Amino acid sequence: MLAAAAALHAIDVALHAARQETSDTPAASPGAEQALASLLLLRQVREQLAGWETGLIETARRAGASWADLAHPLGVASRQAAERRYLRGRPGPAGTTGEQRVQATRERRAADRTQAEWARRNAADLRRVAGQITALTDLPTAARDPLGQLHAALAHNDPADLIHPLNATRPYLATTHPDLAAQLDTLTGTATAPPSPG
Repeated sequence: MLAAAAALHAIDVALHAARQETSDTPAASPGAEQALASLLLLRQVREQLAGWETGLIETARRAGASWADLAHPLGVASRQAAERRYLRGRPGPAGTTGEQRVQATRERRAADRTQAEWARRNAADLRRVAGQITALTDLPTAARDPLGQLHAALAHNDPADLIHPLNATRPYLATTHPDLAAQLDTLTGTATAPPSPG
C-alpha cells in the first residue's frame, strides 16, 4: 500500500502541474485522435485507481477503521454509503454488477441474521442434540473433525455457531444413530421452514 500512496502523491503532483500549465498557456485545440487517446488513458487510470481504492479500504478496515471513519475520505455522507461504495468496487463473480454485489451481500447478511435469531430461540434444543452427538463413542474415524468442531462450538456463547458443525456430523449419524439423525433433521428443518401464519 506504500507504493499506492506514493503513486497517488505523484499523480496529485502531476495533476497540479497540468492545471498550472493549462492556466498559464492559451488553450490549443487537440485533435480528435489525441482526445480519444487521452480518454482511453483516463479510463485505464480510473480502473487502476478503483482497484487501489478497494485495497486501501480493506487495509483501513483491517487496521480498525470503521465505515463511519471511511465516509469522509471517500467523499460520502454515511457509513452505509461508504460500505456500499466498497461493495460496488469490489471484484465479484464474472458478469455481476456492483449493485448486484451490494444486493447479494445484503441478502446474505439478512439470511445470517435470520439463522442467528432462530438459533438463539432454539439454543436449548441445539445444545441438547449437540451434547448427545459429542457423547457418542461409536462414530467412524472420519467423524473426528466434525465432532471436534461441534465440541468447540458448544463452548461458544452464540448458539448459531453450532449449526454448521451439527450439519457436518449429520452424515455419520444416519446408519448407527437414525433416531438422533431424525431429531437433528427435525430441529434444523425448522430453521428453513417458513414461519407459520399467526
